[in-house]
This record gives sequence, C-alpha cells and structure tokens, in this order.
Amino acid sequence: MTPPWNNRPADADAVWTERLREADPGVREARRPFDAGEGLRRLAAGAGLVPLAPAPRPALARARRRLDVISRWIVTEAGAAGHVGELAALIGDDGTGEPAPDDFTEWLPVDVHGVHVFACVLHLAGHPESAVFWWQLAAGAEHTGAAYCLHLHHLSQGETREAAFWKRQMSALRDRDAQDWFDGPPNDYTRDLVNAVESFTAYCTRHRSPGPLPVRHLQERYEAMADRHGEDGLVCRPDSRLPDRIQHLTAPH
Repeated sequence: MTPPWNNRPADADAVWTERLREADPGVREARRPFDAGEGLRRLAAGAGLVPLAPAPRPALARARRRLDVISRWIVTEAGAAGHVGELAALIGDDGTGEPAPDDFTEWLPVDVHGVHVFACVLHLAGHPESAVFWWQLAAGAEHTGAAYCLHLHHLSQGETREAAFWKRQMSALRDRDAQDWFDGPPNDYTRDLVNAVESFTAYCTRHRSPGPLPVRHLQERYEAMADRHGEDGLVCRPDSRLPDRIQHLTAPH
C-alpha cells in the first residue's frame, strides 16, 4: 500500500474533497454571505476607479456633533442677530455684491462676538472653509469660543495637530482671564470648563432631539455669495439681511 504522503497532489486533492463532502454538516464552517455590491466597490477602488471611503471614527463624529450643538447654541442665543447686525453694518455685503462700506477705513471696532456668530451660521449652512476663516479672525481677537470651535472643527477632520494648537490657544486665553477670580491653578479652569462643555453637549446629543434648524434658505443664499466672492469660494462678508434670517431660525415653526 502506498503511503498517503506519496500520493500525487491531484489524488490528495480528491481524497480531501471526498472527506469534506462526507463530513457531518455540524462540523462544517458556515458559508459566509457575500455582499456583491461591496465586492464590486472594493474591486473598483483597487483598480483606482473610485476612492474607498474610510469608515468614520467615533472620535471624529463626536467632535462634529459637539460643534453642531455649540454652533446651534450660539446662533439661537438671545442677542445673536443683534451682534451680526452690528457686524454687517460695518463690513457687510448689501445683498447685491457691493460691500458697505466700500473700503477698510471703518472696519474698527468690529463686534468680535458677531464674527463668531457669523462663523457658526456658516458652519450650519454647510460652508466649513468660510466658517474657519471667520473663527480664526475671532480667535485672533481673543474670542475663546471661536478658538474652541476651531479645536472641534480640526478634531472632526482628524487633524490632531491643528486641534491641539487651538485648544492650547483657548487654554491660554481662558487661564489668563481667570487668574483674577478663579481660586485654583490656571490649567484647572480650562480643563474643568472643557469637561463641563463636553459633558453637556454629550448629554444634549443623547437625550435631547431638537427639531432641525430651517437653514435651507441660508444654504441657498450663501452658496450664491460664495460663487460671487471669488474662485476660492469663501464667503468674505456677512449679508446685510442675515440678522433677519437669524431671527427666522429662532422663531417658532
């Protein structure tokens, strides 16, 4: 009798095929379902025809939700429309593409909180690049809320270095302001503040489901403004009609 290890490969294949066929169904590995659509997408991505979108990471999604919640708070808070009205009166677009005023001589003093509100409006309207531009302007004028929004924006994009930079900027501003009245190490103030904000936004995300803001008109308006303001697509000035639109966002629907 020829030992089994001396059999030809074809004979060995036949032997194992027969054994598997006769095996008890209970010991066989269950056949995994095949997703034909997913298989085709992977083949196309491997051939360079379409990019394979990465699955969103939980930390990125959490940062985006927090930024959405905070932007909603800022835009719907009492006085938000008034702040943007002051900003638009100084540097606003009159709605036809003509700036008012038409030069830079009357840009100071600028309502920095109005800049922050405008950035949050742009974020909610789906213009993140323009929002970042205005948040950076407000953060440069020492608005800590804008610095925190920049931290969340970069965190939601997976840009950890930029996110860490803006968190340090926010910490430096907050810690300096808190030295006169906060009883404790300066770093503890920012840490406790950020933890409180993150806990509250997480609670709102889990337990509260406010109706969606009616931002469609804002989106359409700022899409047209982005097209008009240049090749980079940035919205460079607030619309003079924006305060009325903010009032519309906060009105009962």
